[in-house]
Amino acid sequence: MKPTLPLLLCLNGGYVDTAGFLALQGLFTAHVTGNFVTLGASLVLGISGVLAKLLALPVFCIVVILTRLAGEHLRRHGRPALGPLLGTKLALLVIGAALAIRFGPFASGDSAAAIVTGMVLVAAMAIQNAVHRVHLAAAPPSTLMTGTTTQIMIDLADLVGGLAPQARPALVARLRRMAAAVAVFAAGCAAAALGFAFVNVWCFVVPPVIALAALVLRIAAPEETRQ
Repeated sequence: MKPTLPLLLCLNGGYVDTAGFLALQGLFTAHVTGNFVTLGASLVLGISGVLAKLLALPVFCIVVILTRLAGEHLRRHGRPALGPLLGTKLALLVIGAALAIRFGPFASGDSAAAIVTGMVLVAAMAIQNAVHRVHLAAAPPSTLMTGTTTQIMIDLADLVGGLAPQARPALVARLRRMAAAVAVFAAGCAAAALGFAFVNVWCFVVPPVIALAALVLRIAAPEETRQ
């Protein structure tokens, strides 16, 4: 598998999470457990978006289960699963962008339009999380950088502490992959922040473009590398 596909997923993960957070009153669409924190803040400070934050985790979980079942169904019938699942994520991102542009900007995260838009984006990111976990397990996660950053620091400490020479090549290779994932994810976050600052909800046109690039890359992959 070319490393470009996991990096495109990281770019989209950072972008969609940041754009969703800014446009949907603090809703995390990819890092859904972060909504527990913002839910507490919403309840204490009276910020809107409580219902969306409550719905995000069950919606995420249901879509992950459905993604797994769909992937297994395709594989049992001798068909590749990754391409169709990436295509489904692309369709959801297109729908999410259309909803955001049609009904946004969202003054309240509790409006029906904001909730539906948020759940569509949560579903798209749930598919990405499931796909990455099942089909790209060797690559660093694409939506949550805490564990990756921790591993980078541990690897750096091992390098400084005098790692055995025979272990250095594998560690350096892993360090490069993880550092690239964090850097690309951060770039996605920065791009979304700039996009939202300048064009508001129109920034949501970018994730489908990135997702399309990932799908095209997958379709163009040699047949023997498909899962």
